Amino acid sequence: MAYHLCKEKDISILILEKETDVGFHASGRNSGVLHAGIYYPSTSLKAKFCLEGNRFWKWFCKDNQIPVLESGKVLVSKNDEDLKTLDTIYERAIKNGADVQKLTEEELALIEPLAKTYKRALLSKETAIVNPKQILNKLKGILCENENVKILFGTNVKNVCSDSQVETNNGGFDYDYLINASGTDSINLAHKMGVGLKYRLLPFKGSYKLLNRKFNSLVKANIYPVPDLKYPFLGVHFTKAVSSDVYIGPTATPVFGPENYFLLKGVTFESFKILYTIIILYFTNKSFRKLANREPKYYFGKTFFNDTQKMFKSIRYEDVLPSQKVGIRPQLINWQEKKMEMDFVVEKTGNSLHVLNAISPAFTSAPAFSKYLVDNYIFRD
Repeated sequence: MAYHLCKEKDISILILEKETDVGFHASGRNSGVLHAGIYYPSTSLKAKFCLEGNRFWKWFCKDNQIPVLESGKVLVSKNDEDLKTLDTIYERAIKNGADVQKLTEEELALIEPLAKTYKRALLSKETAIVNPKQILNKLKGILCENENVKILFGTNVKNVCSDSQVETNNGGFDYDYLINASGTDSINLAHKMGVGLKYRLLPFKGSYKLLNRKFNSLVKANIYPVPDLKYPFLGVHFTKAVSSDVYIGPTATPVFGPENYFLLKGVTFESFKILYTIIILYFTNKSFRKLANREPKYYFGKTFFNDTQKMFKSIRYEDVLPSQKVGIRPQLINWQEKKMEMDFVVEKTGNSLHVLNAISPAFTSAPAFSKYLVDNYIFRD
């Protein structure tokens, strides 16, 4: 948003970042996949901004000599039910302007020889891979060169004292307009300002495994299962990184804090509220209960391996290796309706704007989404 703001008008921009650098959390821990907007209903914000964001990041990376792996991805099916969903995804993709192609088993074998499918698959040609931290560091460099932009690292917003001042660990700061785009912290800050009160945060941890490197040259693109469109998750999949390593994941397990990456790390007093949210959802939402029963099983290697085996030929249990790669999705729950929000959420009040539910494909969508917010919310005021 700062990148677009400083191009539009001569205004002073102050970015408050609680960490010591960029990319400590969701923006730097995501898979690096530039999605192509194939899954989402055409009326959604995700569909509106995903493909445009994909194309912007490709231009940005090429313009700044940042590597982009324009590999595409294949969606593989397991049964007749998947084939129905595959047709739905194809129709959505075409409606959203994405470049997709239906594949037979024989055609899939020519593109991705190690991928397995049942009868048919789908090729998303515009899906690509980047290293998100390289993008974030370049953006930081561009902003730091602009005399109207200042970034204060190690500055954590504790409270909003009025409609013109925030309190931080480094003192108070006055503002004319506040933009809350703080990922997992965004709903807490919004609540302090009386915004988004019908929503609660439920963090989901995504853990990854590493595929034996002997496969690196054999995996050409990204291999995804056909997802259950009732959930905002895409299932465990194979992602070929810019480094040529192939990661398998992520899982989608509810955890007890927005930074609960490992065991008790990131568990706070807020964890009790999150636990209560999990319990209530478990007993009131059938879809969530199914998810909560299924996902923890992925912590056991055999369950994780069984899923990979359905998509990938020649894989053995010992080919799925440990990895430290892990991220957390700041999933919003509509507490009034006791259900997960499937789309981005934007709330506005007075002189503040709150970007909530920044879940996948938020990184891909960010350039187009933020430009839309600047044009339609901030400069329209």
